[in-house]
Amino acid sequence: MKTAGKTKRIVRAALIAGIYVALCLLLAPLSYGPVQVRLSEALTLLPVLTPDAVWAVTVGCFLSNLYSMSPWDMLFGTLATLIAALMTRRLARVRTKGLPLAAAVPPILVNAIIVGAEITYIFMPETASVGVLLFNMLTVGLGQLVSCALGVALVAAIERSRALARWFAA
Repeated sequence: MKTAGKTKRIVRAALIAGIYVALCLLLAPLSYGPVQVRLSEALTLLPVLTPDAVWAVTVGCFLSNLYSMSPWDMLFGTLATLIAALMTRRLARVRTKGLPLAAAVPPILVNAIIVGAEITYIFMPETASVGVLLFNMLTVGLGQLVSCALGVALVAAIERSRALARWFAA
């Protein structure tokens, strides 16, 4: 039975990572660039349901960032997703009216700070300033807000579905 459980966890993580990549690539014009709404980031709320999702979204983000062809994006974007996913997992039980709203805060803030700084200082060094940094942090944060709102709705829908909730259970 232990092997079946381990296999389920690997398959679940692989599916989450694959869906993350597919969403990024299918919606590439929205997923890449200084102003982006990476809808795949809705999956960053899945660590609320299972610890397997922490590594799944991290791997999915890394694979998606290969498409950007930037080693900086592969490093910093993936690191931001990992940090946010770990923090989201820690906030899994914090609920507001039954919704994991607190768990949505780390992906928004961490990505706004790290990716906003990456865009400013690595991709736009000639125009880098505090104002440009704050603008980039704002645009990344707003894109993350949209994605994380969808992620909260996704988690709520999964929790309402007996079959999906069971599939996400460890």
